[in-house]
Amino acid sequence: MITTSKDRKKINPMLAKVLLISGGLHLAALLVLGSYTLVKYVIPDDTQFEEPPAIKEEAPPVEQKVEIQPQTTPLNQSLQRLNMKQVGNISVASVDVNIPGMEGSFTVSSGLGNFSGGSIMSGSNRSLNIGMSSVNVFGLKSRAEKILFVIDTNRQMVTDKKGGLNSYKVIKDEITDMVGNLSSGTLFNVMLQDRRSVLTFKPQIVPAGTEVHNELINWFKNINSSASQVGLEGNRAASKPNLTKLLPEKDNQIYDALNYSGRNDNEIAFLTQRALEQSVDAIFFISGSHNGFDAIRRPLNEGEQADWVKTQSDPKYIEQLKMHEAEKPLMQKRIDQKMAEINEGRKKKGLPPRILEQRFGMYSNAKELDLEWETEHPGFVPVYIVEKREIEGYFEDIVEALYVDKGFEAPSINVILFLAGDEELGSKAESNLDDYVNQFNGDYRVIRGLDQIQSARTAKETTN
Repeated sequence: MITTSKDRKKINPMLAKVLLISGGLHLAALLVLGSYTLVKYVIPDDTQFEEPPAIKEEAPPVEQKVEIQPQTTPLNQSLQRLNMKQVGNISVASVDVNIPGMEGSFTVSSGLGNFSGGSIMSGSNRSLNIGMSSVNVFGLKSRAEKILFVIDTNRQMVTDKKGGLNSYKVIKDEITDMVGNLSSGTLFNVMLQDRRSVLTFKPQIVPAGTEVHNELINWFKNINSSASQVGLEGNRAASKPNLTKLLPEKDNQIYDALNYSGRNDNEIAFLTQRALEQSVDAIFFISGSHNGFDAIRRPLNEGEQADWVKTQSDPKYIEQLKMHEAEKPLMQKRIDQKMAEINEGRKKKGLPPRILEQRFGMYSNAKELDLEWETEHPGFVPVYIVEKREIEGYFEDIVEALYVDKGFEAPSINVILFLAGDEELGSKAESNLDDYVNQFNGDYRVIRGLDQIQSARTAKETTN
């Protein structure tokens, strides 16, 4: 079987030309569009920064002024008057602080003393406590800004049984060491006494410091440094001070008793008022005899004086007194001879001369050396004593007048009693001493002889 094939259909030439032209146009468009896309989106342009939008400036708010009226208080008025002035370095060789009465005053104790008239601090105690120091004298402690040391220089302090001159050197070292350890703002003074004769380091309390400490050492070193000059005997700078009459007229009987110059037994009360008048916080007595307010003698009244005149007018009294007075030169010669013998023996042993107490002059010396009078004195002026409770009441009023009424705390009074090793302190004397320090919120200590006073030193160990 013969198969016949079917002829293919031929393309129209015109149509082929149209299709070719259309394909070329599409290809050209595709190339143009592709190139644009490649340049626009695929290849990155250089970094461009847009210009920030313009900021519209606005006018500031209208300024509002408010006037504040300050209060016209006394403090603001005083501040308006303050002026500042630059001051260069000022070198002060020595400051002697004159401290007036305490009325209306307050204390700035950083080496400056008291400023009067200050009303910044009104209260019970207007101290700023800037110069507060710890004090430890022979074991008695206190804290104070203003301190007074009252030191006995009498012969009774340097007798053999108390260690002689060597023991007194220990006392001087203790006080000067304590002053050297005080804070620079602490005020102090030293008062030496020999019965009623007084010698004060400075007229008023002064700020502690290196320069004034060295000055104190030089001032104090010659006191009781030799047997030829004991205590304040012959010291022209020493004198009996006058006490201030502080209480109303009705209390002047006791004031007169304290100033009674005929007896030395009143010296404790006399020195107590003198010390209180110094306007201090703490007082330290170092004494060889201190029985508080015992045996405060007063002057004779008119009747008692008349009786005493009658006694002295008695012929027997006159005759015995005459014989006794005639014996005085002989007794003095006996005392001198015995002392020469004693000191000769001491010299061979390398000991310093012996010093007699001489509390009552020749009479004390004769008793201490066991020398007896052939004719005793017929009798001295009779003794009339002010009652102890009256004296205590008097000093309560003194403290009120000097301290409490002026807004200050009452000072403490402490006593270091220096006795010989075998010296008795009777129960009455000790009771009086205890009452004395209790009244002034203080304390006391009894030290006996050279060994005890050397071991009792505490000032050098105290630091501020």
